[in-house]
Amino acid sequence: MEHPSELSVAETRAWERPVVTVPVLVCLSLVGGQLPSFSASANLYTLGTGGALIWLGLGNRVPRRPAPRRLGAGAVWWVLPVAVFGVFEGVTFVLAVGDEFPTFSRLADPLLEDELVRSAAWFAWLAAFWGLVRR
Repeated sequence: MEHPSELSVAETRAWERPVVTVPVLVCLSLVGGQLPSFSASANLYTLGTGGALIWLGLGNRVPRRPAPRRLGAGAVWWVLPVAVFGVFEGVTFVLAVGDEFPTFSRLADPLLEDELVRSAAWFAWLAAFWGLVRR
């Protein structure tokens, strides 16, 4: 007779399959999208979901995907737009230039007023975070 400790990893961790994780992420996104932006409940929900994903990522509860051995030469070019975006956002935020030269986050605010768009943004954030947890 087989003992429970001898079960394979695939049998004991069925909750990590995309068939399970994607609907869970969708449900979490729908809840997060219903919360008003920058409210105490939204901030606590963000800290809770992010903290749970960090906890999963730091422990050995989730099987790891192998990391790529080396990034391709084209990956370096992604650093340039990310750096330009970061500098642009940082400078406009620090200078508080307001409506005459708004940041990208301020430009996204009218879009994020809709709960469905906010839920889609939540799903993108959770899916990216889940991908980092799996690394």
